Amino acid sequence: MSDTSRVETDSAATARAVASNGTAQLPVPVPEPPPHRSMRRWLRILVILLLMGGGAGGGAYWWLHRPPPLPEGIAFGNGRIEADPIDIATKFAGRIAELRVDEGDMVSAGQVLAVMDTRDIQQSLQKAQAQVSQAEKAVNEAKAFLKQMQSQTVLATQEMERVAALLKNGWATKELYDQRVQQLNTSRAAEVAAQARVDQAEHALEAGLHDVGLYKVNIADNTLVAPKDGRIEYRVANIGEVLPAGGKVFTMLDVSYVYMDIYLPTLTAGRVKLGDDARIVLDAYPEYPIPAKVTFVSPQAQFTPKMVETQTEREKLMFRVRVRIDPGRLKAHAKDVRSGLPGLAYVRFRTDAQWPESLQGQP
Repeated sequence: MSDTSRVETDSAATARAVASNGTAQLPVPVPEPPPHRSMRRWLRILVILLLMGGGAGGGAYWWLHRPPPLPEGIAFGNGRIEADPIDIATKFAGRIAELRVDEGDMVSAGQVLAVMDTRDIQQSLQKAQAQVSQAEKAVNEAKAFLKQMQSQTVLATQEMERVAALLKNGWATKELYDQRVQQLNTSRAAEVAAQARVDQAEHALEAGLHDVGLYKVNIADNTLVAPKDGRIEYRVANIGEVLPAGGKVFTMLDVSYVYMDIYLPTLTAGRVKLGDDARIVLDAYPEYPIPAKVTFVSPQAQFTPKMVETQTEREKLMFRVRVRIDPGRLKAHAKDVRSGLPGLAYVRFRTDAQWPESLQGQP
């Protein structure tokens, strides 16, 4: 039966019902399927497609970033680039007066990083310098007095010798000779006292100079300088803060000592020697292998840290191996050093093993 005939039949039936009952009854609508079921079906399809796309993307990423095939005699491990941190701290308690650098700044050895408030030490220094001036004056006066006493001793000696000659010829009395001897002894005693006065004044001057030097050293120690070339990583204090002795102001990185610690299994670590050639490949720059050397192999085995992933099971004991970048190569790229970047370190423990082309590194 066609759709047109079915419609006509339904209309006729409706007309007969109206005629027999006297009232018209509307046809009951047939409910359609709710639209949300269809939406759910499309959402499921979309999620499946996204998962498939994510899996494909992850597979492609792994394929592009997978470690290169390694020949026998080369091992690798995961790690992070690290640079030795150096704490810039105060030697004495005090208030911060100046901060001359900030986080991220490159600094050179001897550069002033911060200055502490030294007004109290400056006052003590000025007082000590005034005491030194007085001590110098006292030394000069004592030396002049000593010179005078020495002249009197010479004169008393000459008088005594002259009277002794007269007494020998009978032209002077014994009493006069005794007087001249007494005068000579008095002059000599005065000369000894004058010399002691000079020594005392010189000791006072030396003590004053020591105090001046000490205050100058304290002022210098309150001027915080960079011990070597590096970069400021953190600033942990502000101007005006009062810090205790040893209070930290900055943390800087020694960009001349950059390394990566990796963990190798026993069989591999036992064949690694200090000085072995190595390469570091950072995840951020996989196309730039960095030449390095093995500078440390732990003498004791340990469990692998959780932050480091290896291909072996974590419960197996591993040996820590440190691979350090040549400081000479770092000089030209000191500004590019960033601590914490993850990557891989490759170690060649057999000299006859050839580096893959992707790990050749720059000469």
